Amino acid sequence: QVQLRETGGGSVQAGGSLRLTCAASGLSISQYGMAWFRQAPGKEREFVGGIKWDAGSARSADSMKDRFTVSRDNAKDTVTLQMDSLRPDDTAVYSCARDRQRRRSYISSESATYIYWGQGTQVTVSS
Repeated sequence: QVQLRETGGGSVQAGGSLRLTCAASGLSISQYGMAWFRQAPGKEREFVGGIKWDAGSARSADSMKDRFTVSRDNAKDTVTLQMDSLRPDDTAVYSCARDRQRRRSYISSESATYIYWGQGTQVTVSS
């Protein structure tokens, strides 16, 4: 069964940190770019950050780049999103996704780029 599974979500107070992990099973991610997206109630899905297949580069959305960091461990088929200085407007369901194209040379922020998605994990930040 092809699956991406996110863990590490939860509730935290503003200013706190959370570390989300995306684990792959039934599919390989080592040759593919990976990304995190989030969706808050009543809002569109939003790119959070991504990382190239070889971890040669990673980036976060402009509004999060000083607070969120994406990393990966290809030996373990996992991708991590470290979130610091969390704010109430970071409250959302966070999902990881795998690129449809092998060894893409850049990090795409477009959701259509990604073919496999996890079900997401809830992050709630209280003030």
